[in-house]
Amino acid sequence: MSTLREGERMKRYVLLVVGLTFAAIYLFPLYWMYVTALKSGAEIFKNPPDFWPRVPHLHVVSVWEQTRMGHYLLNSLLVGGGVTALVALIGTGCAYVLARYRNIWIDIALFAILMMQVLPSSLMVTPLFVAFNLVGLLEWPRLSVILAQSAKMLPLYIVLCRATFLQVPRALEDASLVDGTSRIGAFVRINLPLARNGILVTSVLVFLQSFGEYVYARSLISKDQYETATVGLMSFMGPNGSDWSDIMTYAAIYVTPILIIFILLQRRIVSGLTAGALK
Repeated sequence: MSTLREGERMKRYVLLVVGLTFAAIYLFPLYWMYVTALKSGAEIFKNPPDFWPRVPHLHVVSVWEQTRMGHYLLNSLLVGGGVTALVALIGTGCAYVLARYRNIWIDIALFAILMMQVLPSSLMVTPLFVAFNLVGLLEWPRLSVILAQSAKMLPLYIVLCRATFLQVPRALEDASLVDGTSRIGAFVRINLPLARNGILVTSVLVFLQSFGEYVYARSLISKDQYETATVGLMSFMGPNGSDWSDIMTYAAIYVTPILIIFILLQRRIVSGLTAGALK
């Protein structure tokens, strides 16, 4: 018995070490971004490199004023919020229908939705640009990016929310229908409150993905006043060189709020992603 316990402890220790090693490898680029943001230009290109700046340099104020970063972040916030609202409005009902009704047509629709998720933004941007130009949507750059990104994120939202609705007991909905509640009433009063955690988590994932969208923002927006934060990063890159200290400072300012949101909601995000895994 003692040997068995020692073996279990050793196994857990090995798994812990392996997990921490992979986590360190995965998080090292993030650490290097923050460290580089605190270095001077000479320290960045030092060989061998220092893993911590000798004299930290803060470039936050200069980068914020130089690039009008607040303006770019506002555009990213508008795009991310618009995409999240539109996807949640359309996708929640679609996910509910796919979870509650099962037949050959529902299976075909689910398969089509999954295939839509496979298509990359770089493949879809050209036909979307042509279509939006024909109907005049390019005159509203933010709206065109919101619509394009919503089409990209809608399949992911539907698939994840469908797993959440599958966890809601069908008996509760049937009981409310017997009591005289309409189908829409049962959806609003029974399903939505019980699935709110999964809907919230999926909406956060959609917002984070849309907040960092680059391909559509770069291709569909031609005016500087509508550019998002990811496109604004290009202002530091020129034909003769790049200011890597300011680039990393810009990236650190941009990434930090996202990291804070993810850390605060990490448990809900994990529970939402694994919802329905045992069904």
